[in-house]
Amino acid sequence: MSEIKIVAASIVNFLKQQLDGDTLSVDSRESVEVGVQCIETAFEIGPEDAAKGVDLLQLIRKQQGGQSATNRAEAERLKCEGNELMKNERYREAHEKYTRAIELDPRNALYFCNRAAAHFKLGENESTVADCMAALALQPEYAKAHHRLALALTALDRHREARQAFLRAVQLEPDNENFQQQLRLSDERLSQLGERGPMDLGGLLQNPALLNMATEMLADPNMQNLISGLMNNTAATAPGQGAGGMSALLEAGQALAQHMQAANPELVEQLRRQVRPPGPGDNQPPAQ
Repeated sequence: MSEIKIVAASIVNFLKQQLDGDTLSVDSRESVEVGVQCIETAFEIGPEDAAKGVDLLQLIRKQQGGQSATNRAEAERLKCEGNELMKNERYREAHEKYTRAIELDPRNALYFCNRAAAHFKLGENESTVADCMAALALQPEYAKAHHRLALALTALDRHREARQAFLRAVQLEPDNENFQQQLRLSDERLSQLGERGPMDLGGLLQNPALLNMATEMLADPNMQNLISGLMNNTAATAPGQGAGGMSALLEAGQALAQHMQAANPELVEQLRRQVRPPGPGDNQPPAQ
């Protein structure tokens, strides 16, 4: 059987598969049936010849799968070349490598994040933001993309948005000291500008140091006695006699504050910076 006849038989088999389905309209089915008859007649294809035809759909899918694997391998190679160019401060060339990698594998968040780094080094902050957002659309919990987004937003003087991005990076990688430092600097920057974003209670409650402190305080017998006494005083206070309950609350609050200050003064200061509104002296330079 000649190669041409195999190709013709394969086409006939494909068209017959479409006739067996329900995707064709009545008019289209008639046209396909006529086409099948014409090809069978022109190439003299009989039942025994049809069995030698190949599955065109399966062949195409295999080719596409092979091309996808090849594209991914080539994209990874381009990414590695881009990384080397970044190390050598050849940022524009690195950007081109990352762009070609994205064209071959546009579902890889890493390539967008790496190109964002190249944009940032080139001073192209708006493009940095765009690539970081693309990376996060593909991989929302990508800590490095949140951090790079925050850096670009800071360069664009969008400090409130930058702080939220820094905070998200810290939440995703709480042990990353660089992310923590950048978040502290962002808080200080907002304080110097006389701004302060809304208090992030969710972030406070997820702070590992704060959770550890709360656990230790609840395990302290003195603190347990204080809380027990507070509950008893509050329950015993009759209507119209709330002064005693208020006094107990104030005493408990002072005791808690003192305990926290003694246990972790740095954390307390961090919480104060986040919670308190900027005062009249916050914008003043420190005393010499």
